[in-house]
Formats: sequence, C-alpha cells, structure tokens
Amino acid sequence: MKEIKLTDSEKVLMDILWEKKKVFMKDILDTYPEPKPAVTTIATLLKRMQNKDLVGYKLYGNSREYYPKVEKGEYFKEEMTSMIDRFFNSSVTQFASFFTSNAKLSQKQLKELRDIIDEQIEE
Repeated sequence: MKEIKLTDSEKVLMDILWEKKKVFMKDILDTYPEPKPAVTTIATLLKRMQNKDLVGYKLYGNSREYYPKVEKGEYFKEEMTSMIDRFFNSSVTQFASFFTSNAKLSQKQLKELRDIIDEQIEE
C-alpha cells in the first residue's frame, strides 16, 4: 500500500468518516467540531482526499454519500511505520526503548506490554 499522508484538517474529516462509515455533507457538518468550517472548505478537503484515493462516494440524485476507502487501522499502521522509519532508523527496538522510558508507564502497564510481547513470541 502506498504511504498515506493526511493533513490535520483531513484527519479530522477522516475521523468523522471512520466513525460514521457512510455520510452525507449535512451529516459531516452536524458532526464537525466547533468552529465548523465552511461547506466549501469541507468539499475541497473531500475532493483532495478523493484524489489521494482515501475517500469515495455514491451519488443519490444530486447528493453524495461519502465513505472512507482506507481503514483506520491501516492508516494507523502506516503512520506508525513511517514514524519508526523517520525517527528510529526503522528500529522497532529503539522505538520500544524510547516509548517505555519516556511514556511514564505504570508497572501494571509495563507488565501488560510484556504479556503482549510474550504472547507474540509464543505464537
């Protein structure tokens, strides 16, 4: 899959699409956090995201029902991979070390992480 890059504005809109699954412009506006952007701004974002092949739509007369063409989990996976590549020289070990030493995790959370890793090793 090609690298997915969303601007902050696109991310807000994608969050709405991921939550609603299928949505008309009116529903997008109703869901948008304050301050709500202009309809033309949202339309421009949707067009840009269609060009990136992230959003699709189905026509119902003159109305478009928009839907995400990429799953949220896939987006998150690509973002994490890109971040690890850029900041940690593609080293998951360096990322894990940085994360566990800087995230201020509780002992319980660290044990839960260890359990997750142990489960992956056993599979």
